[in-house]
Amino acid sequence: MSTDVSAVSPVSDVSAESATAAQDWESWRERRTATVSAPYGPLSLTGTHWLADYPEGQLPGIPGVWRADEGNEGADEVVLTAADGDGLTADGRPLAGEIRLTADSGPFEESRIAAGGRRLVVLRREGLWAVRAFDPESAARRAFRGIEATPYDPDWTLPGRFRPYGTSRTVRVENADGRERGLGLGGEIVFTVDGTEHTLQVAIEADGSLWAVFADTTSGKGSYRFRFLRPAAPAADGTVTVDFNRSLLPPCAFADHFICPFPPPGNTLPIAVPAGERDLLPS
Repeated sequence: MSTDVSAVSPVSDVSAESATAAQDWESWRERRTATVSAPYGPLSLTGTHWLADYPEGQLPGIPGVWRADEGNEGADEVVLTAADGDGLTADGRPLAGEIRLTADSGPFEESRIAAGGRRLVVLRREGLWAVRAFDPESAARRAFRGIEATPYDPDWTLPGRFRPYGTSRTVRVENADGRERGLGLGGEIVFTVDGTEHTLQVAIEADGSLWAVFADTTSGKGSYRFRFLRPAAPAADGTVTVDFNRSLLPPCAFADHFICPFPPPGNTLPIAVPAGERDLLPS
């Protein structure tokens, strides 16, 4: 008996595509959990200390004396002074004396300064310097049980279009630490849900990918108070995939010491987005 392949292949193709997307999402979830729970992942952050708050240079629980170099215009370096007994290392070697530091730009575990098992990461935001401490033995990392996420739903993988702004914009938004900072925006993504068009303002990353900070009607009521979305770089014609299945918890969901920006005006969607990461599983 012959089979009419043309009659069944479209359905089969759709089913196979959906199954592959779901498998890709499961793999993404596994990688995401591994990244979050890594020894120097976001769960290990135990403090962010702004040098301006400690004019004497002595940071809580952190050895050494840390000061911004006020002698250089814009304070372009941090000067760390360590004593023999401080137990600090720089680039893997014991540190005694003075070293000049710039902001760490690589993975946290590759920061130049360490104190035993902790990594001390130099950070700069809007001309201000801070030092972050990442400790693999943090209470949050020990208590981590996983991330609650909605099962993959192909209906929340949406076609969209990127509309760049003529010039980049900066808006002031509150951050998770209670301070207001600038958030750079390079355009917006446009997509449709149930026949209604919605937009999200996005930043453009160095590799061309996009980053949105958004909330929806489930935020704080069934999901974390806001989430991140990171679409891949748009195609040459501006088309972009808006996959809410890959909505991310922001770093401040894992540790209180991150300074995540809140959604800018216009990025709170008037709909529920029951997709992606929702919250941490209770410990």
